[in-house]
Amino acid sequence: MKARFLLRLLLACALCASAGAHAADAAERLAWREQARTLEVGEGVTRDTDAAIALYCRAALAGDVFSAYKLGWLYANGRGTLRHEGYAAHWFARAALMGDAHAEVMFKRLGVPADKPDCVLQAERAELQRGEHVAEQEKKAAESQLAALRYRELVSTPEQQRIMKIVYKLAPQFGIEPGLAFAVIRAESNFNANALSDKNAQGLMQLIPETAARFAVRKPFDPEQNIRGGLAYLQWLLAYFRGNVPLVLAAYNAGEGTVDRYRGVPPFPETQGYIKRIQQVFALQQHPFDARITAPSPALPGILSAARP
Repeated sequence: MKARFLLRLLLACALCASAGAHAADAAERLAWREQARTLEVGEGVTRDTDAAIALYCRAALAGDVFSAYKLGWLYANGRGTLRHEGYAAHWFARAALMGDAHAEVMFKRLGVPADKPDCVLQAERAELQRGEHVAEQEKKAAESQLAALRYRELVSTPEQQRIMKIVYKLAPQFGIEPGLAFAVIRAESNFNANALSDKNAQGLMQLIPETAARFAVRKPFDPEQNIRGGLAYLQWLLAYFRGNVPLVLAAYNAGEGTVDRYRGVPPFPETQGYIKRIQQVFALQQHPFDARITAPSPALPGILSAARP
């Protein structure tokens, strides 16, 4: 009993990540083990111990006790690979913790600390990356849910709801988050399809005549045409500034040439206040973009470099 407790204690760090506890069923583990055995002995194929070890590792990490013991034996005896007592100890320990009494005897006989083999470290890194990816996806889902709740609170009138239906229809066509379009419309016109500024910016997304012509908007006071033109401009700006939302918003307000010239958000109170208002509603700093739309801003490397601490 004491020996088993000591074994578990010695290997707490070596096995803590439980790399490869993947959902492989018994048939898959058996198939990997048999492929490994065939390659190990050269049965009908060219003998390849390295490939055999990789397959044994895959099976062992998925819970195959025979493969774990086999790896311990290969490393302990230097059969087809360099002898490595630390690796052998790791695999004997893993097999022992899966219930193989003889593996426990071999682990104690070696009497050396366990070292994680490369295949285990690689599996752990992959597992960590998968975990980080899942966490990031969960974070984005939570942000989307919160944003949806906020939009429902802010979009209260029938006219606003009608306009947002257009946004939800068109935004995916341009790869734009509906929340970004919502925040821009809210800041630009507050959902007034007939809005006209003193600079002749027109409609829901306040397109100036040059921008409207650039994106083929012939009826800027038509909600669908105006939104389509505004989304096309946002799509272009996202590609130009490689998804950097504050730069995109600064350019939407003051023009991309102004952002390039000032090498970042220009020092205009109007533009800085505009960005702040939008980011109170749409807080993401980075937005997906389609790099095929346009080449990046030539000023972007310098802007990003200056922004780093």
